[in-house]
Amino acid sequence: MRVAHLKDFWNSRRVFVTGHTGFKGGWLSALFSRLGAQAGGYALDPMTAPSLYDVARIGELGPSVIGDIRDRDRLSSAMRAAQPEIVFHLAAQALVRPARAQPFETFSINVMGTAEVLEAVRVTPSVKAVVVVTSDKVYDNVEWEWPYRETDPLGGKEPYGASKACAEIVVDAYRHTYFSGAERTVHIATARAGNVIGGGDWAEDRLVPDAMRAFSQGQPLIVRNPAAVRPWQHVLEPLSGYLRLAQALLDGTHLPNKPAFNFGPHAEDAVPVSAIADQLVSRWSGGAAWRQDQGCQPYEARLLEVDSARARSGLGWSPRWRLRETLDRTVDWYKAHYAGKDMRAFTLAQIDEYMNA
Repeated sequence: MRVAHLKDFWNSRRVFVTGHTGFKGGWLSALFSRLGAQAGGYALDPMTAPSLYDVARIGELGPSVIGDIRDRDRLSSAMRAAQPEIVFHLAAQALVRPARAQPFETFSINVMGTAEVLEAVRVTPSVKAVVVVTSDKVYDNVEWEWPYRETDPLGGKEPYGASKACAEIVVDAYRHTYFSGAERTVHIATARAGNVIGGGDWAEDRLVPDAMRAFSQGQPLIVRNPAAVRPWQHVLEPLSGYLRLAQALLDGTHLPNKPAFNFGPHAEDAVPVSAIADQLVSRWSGGAAWRQDQGCQPYEARLLEVDSARARSGLGWSPRWRLRETLDRTVDWYKAHYAGKDMRAFTLAQIDEYMNA
């Protein structure tokens, strides 16, 4: 879809984003500002310092309410005040290792938090469509060699993946019980993507943020599972997919009975962690290096890829940037930040570059 068509659809449209203070939510809010949408946000304070929300001044781009998605009254009040037509639910506990350390909190945020968002939708008559972002880790990963499709079984061998699989079931229950009747129809879909990278992520135990922190301090990157294969993509790739999905929900495009969509990169861009570490070292230069953590590591899937054929055929979506371009833009962003540049302008410029690709 051309940029002009995107702007025609989103210009002045009212949207509501949970998790807008986070990495993906911050980029989504910046993207909406470029498209002319009226985007309100609801989230906790940023979980890291620095954060994309702060350095790119995301809070200045639209109304922002700081709160917990499990605070039903506050969330419902904020959503009703925003009067959105579309809700994007991104707020989550999104890290695998903290989920292992705090499983109850993870299930509370990712499962009950999703239910609270859908409860808020129930009392907000303006909402016509909802995109709930889960993860590529919702699948029952049996370590086979081919990518997972949306029809494959859900599962979870660790708390994070299990909590996201549970969230998918919550969405399906609300869809059929409350939003598919004659009284009210709200079109709801889930979006599954993982291993997104790009500027502005400072979460711990993520490869790129760990690398940028280490390299900027003259230290080596410590890698825990160099052989693990992941589908690497720039954060703008799945976000563009979420926009396409929301448009399809509102336009009445024929979608599956359980509309769930994978958003992943080209198959050739699913590579081992070690390959990404090597390329980050090369791009940063200046003595950057990495080494493997020799300590005992918790369970993580060795191989995880998703099949995006449904998104390509049903939504007309496909990734724009290959892995080389993704890594270039990502390292460029962090170097610009450490050089003291205007990071809102830099972030918006990368969005423009992506949309015109």
